[in-house]
This record gives sequence, structure tokens and C-alpha cells, in this order.
Amino acid sequence: MAEPKVKYDRQLRIWGEQGQVALEKSSVCLLNCGPTGSETLKNLVLGGVGSITIVDGSKVEAGDLGNNFMVDESSIGQSKAKCVCSFLQELNDAVKAKFIAEYPEALIETNPSFFSQFTLVVATQLVEDSMIRLDRICREANIMLIFARSYGLTGFIRISLKEHTVIESKPDHFLDDLRLNNPWPELRRFAEVIELNVQDTVAHKLIPYVAILVKMADEWARSHGGRFPSTREEKKDFKELLKSRMIAEDEDNYREAIDASFKIFAPKGISSDLQQIINDSSAEVDNNSSDFWVMVAALKVGAFGTASLISDEFIANEGGGEAPLEGSIPDMTSSTEQYVNLQNIYQSKAEADFLVIERLVRSILKKIGRDSNSIPKETIKSFCKNARKLKLCRYRLVEDEFNSPNIPELQKYLADEDYSTAGGIYILLRAVDRFAANYNSFPGQFDSAMEEDIPRLKSTATGLLGDLGCNGAPLAEDLISEMCRFGAAELHAVAALVGGIASQEVIKLITRQFVPMLGTFIFNGIDHKSQLLSL
Repeated sequence: MAEPKVKYDRQLRIWGEQGQVALEKSSVCLLNCGPTGSETLKNLVLGGVGSITIVDGSKVEAGDLGNNFMVDESSIGQSKAKCVCSFLQELNDAVKAKFIAEYPEALIETNPSFFSQFTLVVATQLVEDSMIRLDRICREANIMLIFARSYGLTGFIRISLKEHTVIESKPDHFLDDLRLNNPWPELRRFAEVIELNVQDTVAHKLIPYVAILVKMADEWARSHGGRFPSTREEKKDFKELLKSRMIAEDEDNYREAIDASFKIFAPKGISSDLQQIINDSSAEVDNNSSDFWVMVAALKVGAFGTASLISDEFIANEGGGEAPLEGSIPDMTSSTEQYVNLQNIYQSKAEADFLVIERLVRSILKKIGRDSNSIPKETIKSFCKNARKLKLCRYRLVEDEFNSPNIPELQKYLADEDYSTAGGIYILLRAVDRFAANYNSFPGQFDSAMEEDIPRLKSTATGLLGDLGCNGAPLAEDLISEMCRFGAAELHAVAALVGGIASQEVIKLITRQFVPMLGTFIFNGIDHKSQLLSL
């Protein structure tokens, strides 16, 4: 077997060794191993998830050969769970794989404690009643749950768990943490000793843009009542001021300063997202609080509901109104000596911030009756480095969404031209389950009943809308006909896409890196679009 670092080289570059270890320690249960489930699990097996358990009571039929690559002709008549498990095991012998030839609905009904052994459950192709029951079970056991379904040319994905916190959210675009508009004393002193009007052209070209912007921002503020540029005209004037200090056309450092001037215009202090997390009631920690919330509590006074227990307030004091400094700087035009000095200043400040937060974390742990060293130093370092980018996701119970959706949002999704098909698919995916409960088959499942099923499905969907308080909401006639034409089929192309997205969300949840989707994902293969609905 290949060494893990070679075998998983490409993905290690994305989520690192810590993320890979989390995957290898996890256990995933798949309910129903049709094409959607098989495609989801295939990606996780290749990624090196620790163990998989497949639950499916059906047997392989000839029709399965056309949409599931995990079975072949020799599989016909055999347990589908057994065959898929065997094929998946061949993809990665490091993954522990087993199967249970039982229908998921039976396990949900008779053995709810079965699911508590897993890190995460992927439930595919379940109808609404089973989804609601399973969601309650997994919530009670604090097990992560993802629903995935493909239905003809449409698909559905929904994450469900009480709370998911993310330290390494890794946003695509985020402002460098340089504090140019709020420099701490050491950075200010570094800038102060640099002379911008130096006559040596070589030296002038090698002044790092960080120093240029700190000095020029101070100069602007002194002549503008202590304010930084805020209006469009002021920002333009500030850039012109930077240009006026250039003594040659080829001064890349000044061009970098002009390009980075927007960092001066950015608001000081912490973001509204971080402020919301700090103000959350969960930041008032006790012995049962997660490591995440203990570290959040270290950012503020009153972590226990009383300020007297902790005398420090990091953000107001050591942080100077900011979160812990990340400590890295981008490449820039500079002399080697000045760049190294600047790098050391940022790293020293980041280390000092970390030591304060670590001390506060250890103090909090002791006060709530836990081992003061129970949170590893590396975890606290990661928290400090990513403190500006923390994310908190909370998910409604599926039952609450189904019974009491956000009506204004749902009406918007049904009426708005950009959302109407996705909103209609959402309603019709729920309506087909109600249809199946009433008529013992899905609409269009039998060709002979197609003409009769179209008005039945329309009536069922209209009744569902009425129950949700959306009487009169439009549903496209051709969309209703399409849903009947699908006949509950799982098309491999759609299943592969839905399974790929579902497995991506599984990895986000297990590794606690990147931000998982928050809402109900609808894939519209008819128009080649997708939407995330907030219901």
C-alpha cells in the first residue's frame, strides 16, 4: 500500500495532515446504496475515510446495471449492499468496509441507537417521514447527518445537525491582516524610522509598502481631523498623494502601496460575524462547552456570565480593538533587511497575542473544572491565526422546516423568476413523497398511469402549498409534467453530481475546514442551475 503522504498528496495540500487524520478517524454510515449513495461513498473511500457501513436491504436488479457502476451482471440477485461494499473496498484497502442487508426504514423504526456509533450518516433517497424520524435520532445522539436525493433531472441536499463551528473556514477572498489603519506600537515605530523623502533612488524604491501606507495614513489623518479617507473623492485624493511621492516611473513599491491603499480604507475592529459569535450565549461557557466556545470565551470578559472571574479582555486590551494577529505578510518590493524586520514584527505580535489567549484559555478551563491542558497548544494557535474568519452554522430540524418553513422566503422562491424553478422543485420533491404515501407509487412510476398521475400530483402539490400557508403560489404545469416523467428514476449523471456535492459537504463537516452549505440545496438539471434555499 502506498504511504499515506504519497497516496493522499493532492488532498493533503487542501486540508492538511490534521484534516486527513480527522477523515481517517471517522466512521460514515450510508443509507441506500443506489447510484446517489454509491457515488457519495466512492469519493469518501478514495479520500481515505476511516470506515464505512452500508445499509440497504434491496437486491441488485438488471435495471441497476444502467446507473450504478458499483454493480455488474454477476451481482444480479445478490444483496446490493454486499456488492457495492465489495466494489468500494477495492478502491482503497485502507478503509474498513462492512454492510448490513436491511432496509434503512426498518432500522430507523426499530433500532434508533444503531446510528450513535457513527461520526456521520449519509441518508440517500429517503422519503419525508423517514427523514424526519432519522433527523430526530441523529440530533439526540449528536451525530452529523446529510440527506441527499436525486430524482430524475433534479437533486436535493440538506445538512442537519445542531451546531457546526469552523476555525479554518478558508474563505476565497479575505483582507490581509496587516493592521495598516490600526498599527500597534512596534509596527508604528518601524514605520516612523523610515524616511520617505530619502534622495537615494535605490533606497526609495525599496521602502516596503506597509511602511509607506502607515506613514502616509498618519500624514493624511493629521490634516483631516484624525480621519482616514472615507468618501470616493478622499480615496482618490489619497492615491494621488501616494503618486506624488514617487520619484521615478519604475517604483514598484509605490505601485503596490497604491494598489493596497484600500486596506487603509477598511473599517477597524472585528467583523460583525465575529462580534455575533462573541456575543452568542454559548460563549458563556461551562464544563460541557466545546473547545471552540472556550477559546471564543478567551476573547471577551464575562465568559461565565460575570466579568469578575476573568480580569483580561483581549480585544479591548492586547488586541487594540482587533482579533489576534495572524502574523504573516505577503511578498512585497523591499530590501531583504527591511522585509525580514517587518516579518519579525508581525510574527512577534502574533506570538504575543497567542500567549495571552493561551493563558486565558488555560484559566477558563481550570475555572470550569476541566484539565487546563485539555486543549492542545496547536489548536489554540490555529484559533488565533484564524480568529477573524471563525464561522458558526446552526441548522433547523428538518421537521421544523417541513412544517413551518420561512413563508416569505418560500413565496419569493416560488414567484421570483430567478428562483421559481428551484422553489417548484422543492415543493414537488416533497409532493411526490405525499403522493407515494397516498397512492403506493411515485408519480409516473408506471407508464400506464402517467396521464392520471399528472393531475394527481398537481392536486397533491397544491394541497401541500395550502398546508404551508402558500395558497395560490404558482407551480409551472410543465414542471409538474416533468416530475411525473421522471418516474422517481435515479439518473447516473445527476446522481454523480449530487453525490459529488454531498461528499464534499461530508469532508467539510468531518475536517471542520471550509464552510458547509447552510440551507436546502436544489439542483435543477432541467435548466442546468442550482440554488441554496434558506427555509
